[in-house]
Amino acid sequence: MLDFVQQAMKNVRQTGAVLPSSPALAKVMTRTLCAAKGPKRLLEVGPGTGPFTKAMLDAIRPGDEFHIVEMNPSFCSRLEARLLGPYRRRHPLAEVHLHSCPIQEARLEGVFDFIVCGLPFNNFPPTLVRSIFRQLLSLLGPGGELVYFEYAGVRAMKAPLVGSRGRRDLRQIGTLAKALRRRHLGKRELVLGNIPPAFAVRLRRD
Repeated sequence: MLDFVQQAMKNVRQTGAVLPSSPALAKVMTRTLCAAKGPKRLLEVGPGTGPFTKAMLDAIRPGDEFHIVEMNPSFCSRLEARLLGPYRRRHPLAEVHLHSCPIQEARLEGVFDFIVCGLPFNNFPPTLVRSIFRQLLSLLGPGGELVYFEYAGVRAMKAPLVGSRGRRDLRQIGTLAKALRRRHLGKRELVLGNIPPAFAVRLRRD
């Protein structure tokens, strides 16, 4: 947790939180993929220190493929040392790949059955949010699921602190989020066991 807090204080815009996500949120975020049968391709974007990564590694079965994209070098080092390296040593044939770069620069081939995203969209400009969602949805295969989260009431809490331009950006992001839920059979689930409480949002591609 200390490493996460240090990185959050250095760059709160990229990290988007001062505490890592809770096991309760990780369980909800990964529920569908943990129950899935058969070979699957998994993608995680913005894992931070890895609370969702751990749950996803626990769900991997022979024949699965798991790609992780993280732009923060410190988080990448921690993920490799504490989660990915030990997992590969226990499972030498596992297809687990870490991409140390922004999602826009990641060289990913094919489509994925499940995408889990921990990016702090409410900290980004609306143009970047639209671009990232467009890319993630293009990487999602038919019947696939994209899951991301946002803190409950985050836009209302941030609005008094960010000025008129920031409030306009937050409104645009909120409008985009609603449009995505309508277009992609979106569902939200409130997780009270996270600090602060958060919504896990599921989008599907037909």
